[in-house]
Amino acid sequence: MDHSTSLTQHIHASPEKVWSVISDIPGSAATLSGIDSIQMLSEGPYGEGTRWKETRTMMGRSETVEMWVAQTDPPRSTTVKALQGGADYTSRFSLAERDGGTDLTLTFGADVIKPTALSKITMALFGKIGMSMTRKALAKDLAEIAAKAESL
Repeated sequence: MDHSTSLTQHIHASPEKVWSVISDIPGSAATLSGIDSIQMLSEGPYGEGTRWKETRTMMGRSETVEMWVAQTDPPRSTTVKALQGGADYTSRFSLAERDGGTDLTLTFGADVIKPTALSKITMALFGKIGMSMTRKALAKDLAEIAAKAESL
C-alpha cells in the first residue's frame, strides 16, 4: 500500500464478541458515530462478496462509498475494500486473543490507481495531514467497537 497506517485496540471481550460487532454491517451505523448510514447491497450473512454503501461525514463533507468484503477468516481476520476517487482502499481487521480479551488491529491503506504527476504532488503535500485525520477517525471507530463488544 502506498499510504497506510495501523492501530491496535485491546478489548476486554472474546474474539467471537469482537467479530460479532465488526461483521454486523447493518448495525454499524448504530455502533460507529462516524457512520451516517448503511445501505446493504447484498443479502445473507457477512462473508466474502458482502457489499454495502457507507455514508460518512468528514471535514464537513458527506461521502458515500461502496464497500465489499474481499477476505474473511472468522473470528481471526477480514479485509474490506473500496474504490473511490482514483484510489483503492483496504481495511484489514486482525483479531488476536490476549490476556483474556482481544487485540483488534486495523490496518488501513490507500493505493492511488494510475497516479499522475499532480496526484503525486498532492499526496506529498497533503498525504500526512489526511493520514493524521484518518488515524483519528479510525482510533474513534476502534474505541466504539471496543465499547460495543465489551457491552455484549
